[in-house]
Amino acid sequence: MGIPTWGLVSIIIVVCLIILGICGFCIRRCFRKRRSKDGKKGMKGVDLKSVQLLGSAYKEKVQPDMEELTENAEENDEGESKQSEQKLGKLQYKLEYDFNANALTVTVIQAEELPALDMGGTSDPYVKVYLLPDKKKKFETKVHRKTLNPVFNESFTFKSLPYAEAMNKTLVFAIFDFDRFSKHDQIGEVKVPLCQIDLAQTIEEWRELQSVEGEGGQDNKLGDICFSLRYVPTAGKLTVVILEAKNLKKMDVGGLSDPYVKIALMQNGKRLKKKKTSVKKCTLNPYYNESFSFEVPFEQMQKVNLVVTVVDYDRIGTSEPIGKVVLGYNASGTELRHWSDMLASPRRPIAQWHTLKDPEDDKKD
Repeated sequence: MGIPTWGLVSIIIVVCLIILGICGFCIRRCFRKRRSKDGKKGMKGVDLKSVQLLGSAYKEKVQPDMEELTENAEENDEGESKQSEQKLGKLQYKLEYDFNANALTVTVIQAEELPALDMGGTSDPYVKVYLLPDKKKKFETKVHRKTLNPVFNESFTFKSLPYAEAMNKTLVFAIFDFDRFSKHDQIGEVKVPLCQIDLAQTIEEWRELQSVEGEGGQDNKLGDICFSLRYVPTAGKLTVVILEAKNLKKMDVGGLSDPYVKIALMQNGKRLKKKKTSVKKCTLNPYYNESFSFEVPFEQMQKVNLVVTVVDYDRIGTSEPIGKVVLGYNASGTELRHWSDMLASPRRPIAQWHTLKDPEDDKKD
């Protein structure tokens, strides 16, 4: 029996469908494999070399090299140190040497841009002038109140100073801030080695103030003393109250001293009257609060000096002077200021701290 036509058509259609299904399955499987391959290839595509190159380029953009960081850090440190350096101001002076008289005349002209050390935003500057290394002769300018740009115009002469000897000296200008009730703060200093300048001609120049070498500066090795002065013109009475001393030089083997204070009223090199305090045993910071009176007519006040000397008492040997302060008509610096303030404020006690000077210093030229 023959197969009817519709049957043959159905068989052909079924066979075609089967073939199409098989082809579609194969095509789909191949597509999946390709996707899987591409996926794996994509995962392998981020190689380390590329990452390192990219990282290096990125690092150069956002993170400087260590050498650059070090250089920048050093520059920043230098900048900060420069900003942190406090300007101490500058000083103008003049030097004139007389070869015939073997004398050096020093003129302190002015200072500018000094730092403010007082609470009011000012200072009370004055200048000490002396020669190193001996410091036998010292001069002081007057104190200028409440100014950072004082004009001094004061001259001082170092006599009996041969040229050969001057070449071994260093001239020092030490600027201090005056304080009546405490230790005077040193603002700065200028050191001029005389061997480095030509003394055959007049020297006038500005120098920057330098910070002080060593704690407390060059001038406080003997100690300080505080006393008050009071003068009553109508009665012709000068009253001196020795209050206290501090940081005195150690004179005894045990590292202490037995200090007392001598007060002498002098005129033309002659001692008119003298007084002294009690001895304070084994101390470098004695407290006295002892009062002494001298009868001095007003017209004589312009002719006398008051010499206050701190002495280390020795029961067996000779008592040795530690340091002294000289006030009066021919004094200078803080001593003259104290004396002048006393005369300007009659009947009122004026107290002030003073730095002790070498007892061997001769205030006369």
